[in-house]
Amino acid sequence: SRTFSTTGRWRDIDLTNLNPTPITLLSETEALMAESVSKFAQEQIGPKVRDMDEAEAMDPAIVELLFEQGLMGIEIPEDYGGAEMNFTAAIVAIEELARVDPSVSVLVDVHNTLVNTAIVKYGDADTKRRWLPQLATSTVGSFCLSEPASGSDAFALQTKAEKTANGYKINGSKMWITNSIEAGVFIVFANIDPGKGYKGITAFIVEKDTPGFSIAKKEKKLGIRASSTCVLNFDDVEIPRSHLLGEEGQGYKIAISLLNEGRIGIAAQMTGLALGAWENAARYVWNDRRQFGQLVGTFQGMQHQLAQAYTEISAARALVYNAARKKEAGQEFVMDAAMAKLYASQVAGRVSGSAVEWMGGMGFVREGIAEKMFRDSKIGAIYEGTSNIQLQTIAKQLQNSYTR
Repeated sequence: SRTFSTTGRWRDIDLTNLNPTPITLLSETEALMAESVSKFAQEQIGPKVRDMDEAEAMDPAIVELLFEQGLMGIEIPEDYGGAEMNFTAAIVAIEELARVDPSVSVLVDVHNTLVNTAIVKYGDADTKRRWLPQLATSTVGSFCLSEPASGSDAFALQTKAEKTANGYKINGSKMWITNSIEAGVFIVFANIDPGKGYKGITAFIVEKDTPGFSIAKKEKKLGIRASSTCVLNFDDVEIPRSHLLGEEGQGYKIAISLLNEGRIGIAAQMTGLALGAWENAARYVWNDRRQFGQLVGTFQGMQHQLAQAYTEISAARALVYNAARKKEAGQEFVMDAAMAKLYASQVAGRVSGSAVEWMGGMGFVREGIAEKMFRDSKIGAIYEGTSNIQLQTIAKQLQNSYTR
């Protein structure tokens, strides 16, 4: 049995007759997730954060522990070895992990909200039986959409797939791909009919040991250094017909759907990061750092900054949990996800930057996590849709609502 499990499916519950509750009020299952992941992160991940950051590599033992804890199959049905929990439980786990290490958090986030969800939502019965058990228990997944010339304009991708007698042959390259080093399964988007433009984009499942697949380069990054980000090459990569995910030409719809959910995950990563940076600095200024004969945290100017930062974190978390709850309730959540990711990444940048200053010299050196959190925060405004893309999404939704 999995470490985390629940018998009921949250999405099968009729929410219409429930009394309104605070957005961040957790169910018993979600509260257990928060408590357990917090303890696991502090005890098992915390001591390795600095070493993994310096080495720019994820400790394989951490990945193994993530599977043992059931954190790699949160929404996967129990029949396939998963925990069969709700979406918010995954968001809780992502946030708690990011309070300690955003690099581990994003590994879990991409694996759960993009890869697992892709197969749960769009895989046929055979696809689910083949891939979900290993994704829940042993094999990391990766999501391959971005390319050298198609980042924000994701559907301008150039990777091509052509039909063969037994399936498909993929040629092209992908860039900025998270989890590349650790992953054994890759969801790859390629165009099967370039003449149709984005309507030719199709999703495929590729295994790491497939001939013609290779990792061309591992990026050296400003932040989330323990998270692997790589360039991938596909040179006549042949896969069977059974590795098609969904239907031909439906890849763009699959990608949009997954990224809308995934943005809530990244928002949770950013609120977790902000809270971790704030807590680390607050403990220091209220317990250790003294100037002019008193603790720095007792100066009114410092207290106001701490209060302002915590208020912004709380506001960002409200956006995140509201988006997650709306997604679970089957309501439209695209704009909510965009607002959550936009604001959470902005707050993470501000709070982690201030935390470095609050701690003085100790915030600037690489002994603690303050400077690391600051570096890690920058990616929030970039991946899974830049802040400008989020603003455009929000503006488009608003324009549609207010145009006569």
